[in-house]
Amino acid sequence: MATAKKAAARKTAAKKAPAPKNAANPSGANAAAKKTDARKTDTRKTDARKTDARKTDARKTGAASKTAAKKTAPRRKPAKPRFGEVFLEKQRQALLAERRRYTAHAERYEAEAEQLVNEREPGDVQFDEESGEGDSIAVERDRALQISAREREEIAEIDAALARIEDGTYGICIVSGKPIPKERLEAIPHASMRVEVKSSGPAWRRP
Repeated sequence: MATAKKAAARKTAAKKAPAPKNAANPSGANAAAKKTDARKTDTRKTDARKTDARKTDARKTGAASKTAAKKTAPRRKPAKPRFGEVFLEKQRQALLAERRRYTAHAERYEAEAEQLVNEREPGDVQFDEESGEGDSIAVERDRALQISAREREEIAEIDAALARIEDGTYGICIVSGKPIPKERLEAIPHASMRVEVKSSGPAWRRP
């Protein structure tokens, strides 16, 4: 009887003693491991999303900066030549021909003025102060020098027109900035102003 009671007591104790979790409940251990793996996976996904979000924000910021820079920078349209190369070359040749002509005139009148001075002698005709006449040779010399000065002014205008052909501003009024009609340029290749501006006289020089 005593032996039977001891055996029954051992069975009862074995039933009451909790079984080890891993040995008695293997499904529970697997579930815990799965939860841990799931947490790690979620963490990786979250980190990946944050990284992608940062990259996306960086791209948006860069694109926005470029767009803002484009809007801020003024758009410059390339200068379009007003006349073709054929017309400009024709005008250039006409200007060079005029320059040679004016230069020849200026040099001729300058030489004439110098000759009048060299040929002048003390006995040349002079008029008294009451008649209002001066030295005739001096008068001729002054006239020659005035003509020469006008020719030199024309040469300066021709040189300016040649420079405008080179820098692409030929045919633009230097005062108003408006185009000079082609017909006017053909008639006066060194024209630098429109007719209405030129005819206004000194008024266009006012600030």
